[in-house]
Amino acid sequence: MTAKRTRAYPSDLTDAEWQLIEPLLPRRREGDGRGAPRQQDRREILNAIFYQSRTGCGWDYLPRDFPPKGTVYGYFRDWTCDGTLERIHAALREAVRVRAGRDPQPSAGSLDSQTVKSTEKGGSKARLGMTGPST
Repeated sequence: MTAKRTRAYPSDLTDAEWQLIEPLLPRRREGDGRGAPRQQDRREILNAIFYQSRTGCGWDYLPRDFPPKGTVYGYFRDWTCDGTLERIHAALREAVRVRAGRDPQPSAGSLDSQTVKSTEKGGSKARLGMTGPST
């Protein structure tokens, strides 16, 4: 939480979590003169992304003590496209598995082949209305 924010949210990063995540974020290229200096704290950007993800609120409904919604969404979009959020997720998953005494990478997965029943008549004929009149 920064000096601007007056309240912490349950989705906010702890100092320990931030220390683990910060090195995974893209860095501004030093000395090439490209890009404006950052004006927003990246920890606060992540806190806003986590808040939105946890609560399911729309970007327009982020609390006003977070950075502007357009800025937060811009980082979310960029970090999704460049794989940053996936790298963060993979690193955290591995850390949790190691802490639990498990192999860092899962060795198996499970898929459910039917979670929703199909129609009784089934198949493409039922979808196209070619089953004939009902009696």
